[in-house]
Amino acid sequence: MKTGPALQHLVAIALGALAAPQSAAQIASMTEDPYIWLEDKDGKRALAWVEAENARTLARLENDPRYRTFYDEALAIASAEDRIAMPQMLGDRIFNFWRDQKHPQGIWRWTSAKEYATATPRWQTLIDVDALSQAEGKKWVWKGVVCLEPGERRCLITLSEGGEDATSLREFDLVDGRFVKDGFALPTSKQNADWIDENTLIVSRDWGTGSLTKSGYPFVVKILKRGQPLSEARELYRGTKDDLGVFPSVMVDGDGNRAVVITRAKTFFTSETLLWDGKTAKKIAIPEKVEAIGLVKGRLIFRTSEPWGAVPEGALASLPLKDAMAGTGTPTVIFAPAERQAVDRGNVRVTRNAVVAAIYDNVRGRAMVFTPSGDGWSSRSLKLPDNLSVDLVASDIASDEAYLAVSGFTTPTLLMSFNAASDAAPATVKSAPARFDATGLVVKQHEAPSSDGTKIPYFVVRRADTPLNGSTPTLMTAYGGFAVSNTPYYSGITGKLWLERGGAFVLANIRGGGEFGPSWHEAGRKTRRQLIYDDFANIARDLFARGITSASRLGIYGGSNGGLLMGVEMTQHPELWGAVTIQVPLLDMLRYEEIAAGASWVDEYGSVSVPEERAFLERISPYHALRRGGRYPEPYIWTTTKDDRVGPQHARKFAARMREYGLPYLFYEDTAGGHSGDADIAQGARLQALQMTYFARKLMPEQE
Repeated sequence: MKTGPALQHLVAIALGALAAPQSAAQIASMTEDPYIWLEDKDGKRALAWVEAENARTLARLENDPRYRTFYDEALAIASAEDRIAMPQMLGDRIFNFWRDQKHPQGIWRWTSAKEYATATPRWQTLIDVDALSQAEGKKWVWKGVVCLEPGERRCLITLSEGGEDATSLREFDLVDGRFVKDGFALPTSKQNADWIDENTLIVSRDWGTGSLTKSGYPFVVKILKRGQPLSEARELYRGTKDDLGVFPSVMVDGDGNRAVVITRAKTFFTSETLLWDGKTAKKIAIPEKVEAIGLVKGRLIFRTSEPWGAVPEGALASLPLKDAMAGTGTPTVIFAPAERQAVDRGNVRVTRNAVVAAIYDNVRGRAMVFTPSGDGWSSRSLKLPDNLSVDLVASDIASDEAYLAVSGFTTPTLLMSFNAASDAAPATVKSAPARFDATGLVVKQHEAPSSDGTKIPYFVVRRADTPLNGSTPTLMTAYGGFAVSNTPYYSGITGKLWLERGGAFVLANIRGGGEFGPSWHEAGRKTRRQLIYDDFANIARDLFARGITSASRLGIYGGSNGGLLMGVEMTQHPELWGAVTIQVPLLDMLRYEEIAAGASWVDEYGSVSVPEERAFLERISPYHALRRGGRYPEPYIWTTTKDDRVGPQHARKFAARMREYGLPYLFYEDTAGGHSGDADIAQGARLQALQMTYFARKLMPEQE
């Protein structure tokens, strides 16, 4: 798919993790939330509190003698002119969105395919986001482009003010190189739109009162004709307010077949798929955890998260479009993963004649090409370097030409081109230069037994000559949710700011992710989630047992769902960490459904409306787990005001509760950047430098 009212908290019950019964005063204090006012995201009182907190934190971190060096190094890497300009294939041209110090918000530009293959391509700028922002008095953040296929002349440019998930869409003509006068223009909303034809869009958005779900996403799909005001758009399909949202997309293959797909997301992981035949939208008979992801040679391509007939979970499958429209036919397996294998979610692409997918074996990547053959599919693996991550960067339905990138912890990115219809090995087109000195670094993969005996893999990057006496300053991260996989990657900033200074880095492949398919995710969903937190804690203990690091030298960080992970680890196992960075987090798990888009994640976390799930959420909620007199590491908590996905409310309230209890903490809230902190390259460098300064102060005090 291209791709409230304040409620009082109830008295805590059944908290098996508590060391002692709560006093009457403590119980009384938990019946009210004194920090509801911090949930007023843009309220004057809340923003004044943020300003005061920022001043206190920045005075400590920015005045550290290491901060400026960290910032300069991070900015230099983020804005380096010799980094790879990743391609986007539209028609017979290569497009790229580029940020540097001259264009911190970025430019969208193009060159020819032939020119792109040269060492120094000549680019033509189409949209200068910095100039557009200055002209319109807004902080525009680039969010992508959706073009009419085939031909790719008319496109919808997606822009966000300050980095929010809510976007505005404007029509752009690639041939004329300008926004279309009186063209399609959709004002700010959380929305999805795609092209039916040159004069018709299919759109889900905020159409007015009663058209958004409890999660804040649209559930009404309409057809919008050129020149029509939004008020005259014709309704095509309507979900319900209790859905997560309804999202339209249009899939086209190289033979001209077209599928207008409407995905009614009932929850984060379950959905109904409908096909529009030009008159009505008809539900197709597939399981709710099977999703359509492309179209090749008249065959719809699906990814499964549950069995579908003879197709197992975690597989790729196909079904002729005509059969899907008619409600007949049976699915055909394209690829079924073996044990410890997984299809990387979001890393499947189609070309004119093939499906290309990144497949992971024990968290080590490869790429496979699948081609229709009779009623089935043939397959082959691309010849790539071993033990690296694989990212499918770009493909084109008009040809079989495509690009992929490979990288590893100490291997800078290689961009490679290949033809999905050819047996030739991918050819290196561009190589990113090294951003740090990796001499003497080694990468090892280990496993740690979790609380239920399951072996949890993790990677360690460290110097080969590091003494195994627990003295190495180490950073560890994970995500652990939503079936998102964490695979090896090259980070010039982590390498330059941390590894070069003698630190080690750990990437944990805990459950909740997708590293080993749907079952790896399912093992830690809802009330089974404690296993995720046990996985992470037991990897730390394994690091100590191996002598790689020790509690006073181990820092951890994670964002969003990973920020929740950090909050849980800090409150459940404060003795294991010397430093904790909590980024754009969920932390109040009794109110997360009432904040920003929180209601959309009930299928991952559970709901306070279900007694068993509420009891579990209450037990693990970091905001409620904090205790007066607790001996916690001083955390660094950061968020952004413009985050309309998780929201800054969680981080604010957690910090306020720590202050109330007299616990040490650092809090910083950036005023732009959205959930990703991506307003411009300077913001990204600042956030990296602040975080690394915090870790250096805590874990490398001798280098101050």
